[in-house]
Amino acid sequence: MRVHWPGDPDFPSPAAWDEFASAHPHGHLLQSWAWGDLKARFGWQPLRLAVSDGSGLVAGAQVLLRRLPYRSLAYVPRGPVIDPGDNEAAAALLPAMLEVARRRGAIALKVEPPWLDAPTAEAWWAGQGFARTRQTVQPRRTIIVDLRPSEEALLAQMKPKWRYNVRLASRKGVTVRQGTAADLAVFHTLMVETGARDSFGVHTPAYYEAALRFASPAGSAALFLAEHEGQVLAGLMAFAFGTQATYMYGASSNHERQRMPNHLLQWEAMRWAKARGCTSYDLWGIADLEPDSPSAALGGVERFKAGFGGSTVRYAGAFDYVYSPLVYRAFSWLWGRRRAAAQRAQPAPAEEAADS
Repeated sequence: MRVHWPGDPDFPSPAAWDEFASAHPHGHLLQSWAWGDLKARFGWQPLRLAVSDGSGLVAGAQVLLRRLPYRSLAYVPRGPVIDPGDNEAAAALLPAMLEVARRRGAIALKVEPPWLDAPTAEAWWAGQGFARTRQTVQPRRTIIVDLRPSEEALLAQMKPKWRYNVRLASRKGVTVRQGTAADLAVFHTLMVETGARDSFGVHTPAYYEAALRFASPAGSAALFLAEHEGQVLAGLMAFAFGTQATYMYGASSNHERQRMPNHLLQWEAMRWAKARGCTSYDLWGIADLEPDSPSAALGGVERFKAGFGGSTVRYAGAFDYVYSPLVYRAFSWLWGRRRAAAQRAQPAPAEEAADS
């Protein structure tokens, strides 16, 4: 096994990196090269490590680093890209990850692998010196729709009311089109409106512009807008990586909600994903099982997403390798207070919020 470090003459190209990560059973959009480039524009430094066995890549990790006063954060979102049964690859990749984070003065190295929740996952990471933490960044639970059945079968597996609402939106004059960069201003306005209604943070317009642009050349990012008589009622951004599409950002107006634009919007995004060869559609985040989790207020959102007939998935969560225990405890305390304050600010889950 050989570790390929940034700057090595034979380090994988962006295309080779994505080809490997998108085909790997534990690959994920957040480990794509372009996602790292996106985060690099907003305060993070992506640092990629790859492992090969002579015949090709077998493991990799995109580590995101962010400077703090005197120290830094090191984070591997939905990664690393590795088979937990490949002990040789793990023996090469994990020490390299830990060394990179240590050199950059990290308080801790946090990983959130896309592994299903199971005792074996925690045991595996414990064997590497990592400890489970409740301080997750990505949603621990989500709903994934299997896109392999026909469109008729996909509609049939929805809850009857959802299937009715998809068709109702069309009857009420709602249409969905794929937007362009010129539509990002109105999309951001909707995001601000939705954020104020449902009490969540919104990125800057530049962030959504960069997010759309980072994957658009390959056709793997799309902005969808639901309209009625020329008025934009709702919008969403979906991304495709390998055979999985992900609903990442969505917003809706306070007006004309009775026309059910969000139901038709999600359906058209699923049709887009299916047409480009994706076999699954991740609805990206529902309330976790723990009542005090950061996602506890997503009950209404969960009801909306569950109506599309997918399967609920729970991931193993986050694991930290701590370099500076005292600083880590202080940082964790501050993080916990911030999350608690944000949770208190959330409105009570409501059926209306389910359309957001």
